[in-house]
Amino acid sequence: MVACALSFPSLQPHLGCSEEPREALTMKGFTAALFLGTLIFPSCSGGSGGRAWPTHTVCSDSGLEVLYQSCDPLQDFGFSIEKCSKQLKSNINIRFGIILREDIKELFLDLALMSQGSSVLNFSYPICEVALPKFSFCGRRKGEQIYYAGPVNNPEFTIPQGEYQILLELYTEKRSTVACANATILCS
Repeated sequence: MVACALSFPSLQPHLGCSEEPREALTMKGFTAALFLGTLIFPSCSGGSGGRAWPTHTVCSDSGLEVLYQSCDPLQDFGFSIEKCSKQLKSNINIRFGIILREDIKELFLDLALMSQGSSVLNFSYPICEVALPKFSFCGRRKGEQIYYAGPVNNPEFTIPQGEYQILLELYTEKRSTVACANATILCS
Protein backbone atom coordinates (compact mmCIF):
# COMPACT_ATOMS: atom_id res chain seq x y z
CA MET A 1 0.00 0.00 0.00
CA VAL A 2 2.92 2.32 -0.58
CA ALA A 3 0.92 4.41 -3.08
CA CYS A 4 -2.28 4.78 -1.03
CA ALA A 5 -1.28 8.13 0.45
CA LEU A 6 -0.52 9.54 -2.98
CA SER A 7 -2.59 12.13 -4.80
CA PHE A 8 -5.01 11.03 -7.51
CA PRO A 9 -5.44 13.12 -10.66
CA SER A 10 -8.99 14.00 -11.69
CA LEU A 11 -11.11 10.91 -12.12
CA GLN A 12 -13.60 11.36 -14.92
CA PRO A 13 -16.14 8.59 -15.54
CA HIS A 14 -16.58 7.54 -19.14
CA LEU A 15 -20.24 7.75 -20.10
CA GLY A 16 -21.45 6.92 -23.57
CA CYS A 17 -23.82 4.89 -25.65
CA SER A 18 -22.86 1.43 -26.74
CA GLU A 19 -23.88 -0.49 -29.80
CA GLU A 20 -22.62 -3.82 -28.46
CA PRO A 21 -24.59 -7.00 -29.17
CA ARG A 22 -27.16 -8.02 -26.56
CA GLU A 23 -25.09 -11.07 -25.49
CA ALA A 24 -22.09 -8.86 -24.65
CA LEU A 25 -24.27 -6.47 -22.64
CA THR A 26 -25.88 -9.41 -20.79
CA MET A 27 -22.44 -10.85 -19.95
CA LYS A 28 -21.23 -7.45 -18.72
CA GLY A 29 -24.36 -7.15 -16.57
CA PHE A 30 -23.81 -10.63 -15.13
CA THR A 31 -20.15 -9.86 -14.40
CA ALA A 32 -21.05 -6.56 -12.71
CA ALA A 33 -23.77 -8.28 -10.63
CA LEU A 34 -21.33 -11.03 -9.57
CA PHE A 35 -18.71 -8.43 -8.58
CA LEU A 36 -21.28 -6.38 -6.68
CA GLY A 37 -22.62 -9.49 -4.91
CA THR A 38 -19.12 -10.48 -3.82
CA LEU A 39 -18.58 -7.06 -2.25
CA ILE A 40 -22.01 -6.79 -0.63
CA PHE A 41 -22.40 -10.39 0.59
CA PRO A 42 -18.95 -11.38 1.85
CA SER A 43 -20.31 -14.52 3.58
CA CYS A 44 -20.70 -16.06 0.12
CA SER A 45 -17.12 -15.17 -0.77
CA GLY A 46 -15.47 -16.07 2.53
CA GLY A 47 -15.43 -12.55 4.01
CA SER A 48 -17.43 -13.16 7.20
CA GLY A 49 -18.35 -15.86 9.64
CA GLY A 50 -14.95 -15.60 11.31
CA ARG A 51 -13.09 -15.64 8.01
CA ALA A 52 -11.03 -12.73 6.75
CA TRP A 53 -10.95 -11.28 3.27
CA PRO A 54 -8.31 -12.83 1.01
CA THR A 55 -4.82 -11.39 0.92
CA HIS A 56 -4.21 -9.53 -2.34
CA THR A 57 -0.88 -8.88 -4.04
CA VAL A 58 -0.38 -5.23 -4.97
CA CYS A 59 2.90 -6.04 -6.70
CA SER A 60 5.77 -8.50 -6.48
CA ASP A 61 9.09 -8.05 -8.28
CA SER A 62 12.76 -7.13 -7.84
CA GLY A 63 12.99 -8.02 -4.13
CA LEU A 64 9.82 -6.11 -3.25
CA GLU A 65 6.44 -7.59 -2.40
CA VAL A 66 3.42 -5.58 -1.30
CA LEU A 67 0.36 -7.42 0.04
CA TYR A 68 -2.89 -6.19 1.57
CA GLN A 69 -6.07 -7.46 3.14
CA SER A 70 -9.25 -5.46 3.67
CA CYS A 71 -9.91 -4.88 7.37
CA ASP A 72 -13.47 -3.73 6.68
CA PRO A 73 -15.66 -6.72 7.66
CA LEU A 74 -18.30 -5.72 5.10
CA GLN A 75 -16.32 -4.89 1.96
CA ASP A 76 -13.21 -5.72 0.00
CA PHE A 77 -11.66 -3.51 -2.70
CA GLY A 78 -9.11 -3.79 -5.48
CA PHE A 79 -5.71 -2.08 -5.66
CA SER A 80 -2.58 -2.78 -7.68
CA ILE A 81 0.62 -1.09 -8.87
CA GLU A 82 1.78 -1.66 -12.45
CA LYS A 83 5.53 -1.96 -11.82
CA CYS A 84 6.99 -3.00 -8.50
CA SER A 85 10.33 -1.42 -7.64
CA LYS A 86 12.31 -0.63 -4.49
CA GLN A 87 13.04 2.74 -6.11
CA LEU A 88 9.60 4.39 -6.09
CA LYS A 89 9.35 6.75 -9.06
CA SER A 90 7.55 10.10 -9.02
CA ASN A 91 4.88 8.80 -11.40
CA ILE A 92 3.54 5.27 -10.96
CA ASN A 93 0.54 3.61 -12.57
CA ILE A 94 -2.08 2.18 -10.23
CA ARG A 95 -5.51 0.56 -10.38
CA PHE A 96 -8.10 1.08 -7.68
CA GLY A 97 -11.74 0.03 -7.54
CA ILE A 98 -14.46 0.15 -4.88
CA ILE A 99 -18.23 0.49 -4.62
CA LEU A 100 -19.15 3.18 -2.11
CA ARG A 101 -21.18 2.24 0.97
CA GLU A 102 -21.24 5.87 2.11
CA ASP A 103 -21.69 9.26 0.47
CA ILE A 104 -18.42 11.16 0.16
CA LYS A 105 -19.03 14.73 1.34
CA GLU A 106 -15.82 14.77 3.35
CA LEU A 107 -13.19 12.05 3.15
CA PHE A 108 -10.12 11.58 5.33
CA LEU A 109 -7.08 9.31 5.14
CA ASP A 110 -5.23 7.93 8.17
CA LEU A 111 -2.05 5.97 7.56
CA ALA A 112 0.10 4.27 10.19
CA LEU A 113 3.45 2.71 9.23
CA MET A 114 5.12 0.25 11.61
CA SER A 115 8.35 -1.72 11.53
CA GLN A 116 9.29 -4.42 14.04
CA GLY A 117 6.33 -3.43 16.22
CA SER A 118 7.40 0.22 16.48
CA SER A 119 5.57 3.15 14.96
CA VAL A 120 7.58 4.76 12.15
CA LEU A 121 5.05 7.20 10.69
CA ASN A 122 1.50 8.39 11.37
CA PHE A 123 -0.09 10.44 8.63
CA SER A 124 -3.54 12.07 8.38
CA TYR A 125 -4.79 13.92 5.34
CA PRO A 126 -8.13 15.47 4.36
CA ILE A 127 -8.86 14.16 0.84
CA CYS A 128 -12.31 15.71 0.32
CA GLU A 129 -13.52 18.76 2.21
CA VAL A 130 -16.88 20.47 1.63
CA ALA A 131 -15.26 23.81 0.79
CA LEU A 132 -12.30 22.24 -1.04
CA PRO A 133 -13.11 19.16 -3.14
CA LYS A 134 -9.61 18.21 -4.35
CA PHE A 135 -10.64 15.20 -6.47
CA SER A 136 -13.44 14.39 -8.91
CA PHE A 137 -14.75 11.54 -6.73
CA CYS A 138 -15.51 14.00 -3.90
CA GLY A 139 -19.27 14.26 -3.66
CA ARG A 140 -19.92 10.76 -5.04
CA ARG A 141 -22.93 8.96 -3.60
CA LYS A 142 -23.47 5.65 -1.85
CA GLY A 143 -23.72 2.82 -4.39
CA GLU A 144 -21.53 4.51 -7.00
CA GLN A 145 -18.37 2.81 -8.18
CA ILE A 146 -14.98 4.46 -8.11
CA TYR A 147 -12.53 2.91 -10.55
CA TYR A 148 -9.24 4.51 -11.48
CA ALA A 149 -6.44 3.18 -13.68
CA GLY A 150 -3.61 5.56 -14.41
CA PRO A 151 -0.70 7.58 -13.08
CA VAL A 152 -0.31 8.86 -9.53
CA ASN A 153 2.17 11.55 -8.52
CA ASN A 154 4.28 10.96 -5.43
CA PRO A 155 7.75 11.74 -4.10
CA GLU A 156 10.62 9.59 -5.34
CA PHE A 157 12.34 7.48 -2.70
CA THR A 158 14.01 4.13 -2.14
CA ILE A 159 12.21 1.65 0.11
CA PRO A 160 14.68 0.44 2.76
CA GLN A 161 15.25 -3.27 3.28
CA GLY A 162 12.92 -4.78 5.86
CA GLU A 163 9.34 -5.73 6.65
CA TYR A 164 6.74 -3.02 7.20
CA GLN A 165 3.10 -3.06 8.24
CA ILE A 166 0.69 -0.35 7.16
CA LEU A 167 -2.81 0.34 8.43
CA LEU A 168 -4.72 2.51 5.99
CA GLU A 169 -8.16 3.93 6.70
CA LEU A 170 -10.42 6.07 4.50
CA TYR A 171 -13.42 7.44 6.39
CA THR A 172 -16.14 10.09 6.19
CA GLU A 173 -16.88 13.07 8.41
CA LYS A 174 -19.20 10.76 10.39
CA ARG A 175 -16.26 8.38 10.95
CA SER A 176 -17.91 5.77 8.67
CA THR A 177 -15.40 3.50 6.94
CA VAL A 178 -15.06 3.87 3.17
CA ALA A 179 -12.04 1.54 2.89
CA CYS A 180 -9.65 -0.07 5.35
CA ALA A 181 -6.55 -2.17 4.68
CA ASN A 182 -3.79 -3.93 6.53
CA ALA A 183 -0.77 -4.06 4.23
CA THR A 184 2.63 -5.69 4.43
CA ILE A 185 5.71 -4.53 2.54
CA LEU A 186 8.56 -7.04 2.24
CA CYS A 187 11.76 -5.54 0.84
CA SER A 188 14.92 -7.63 0.51
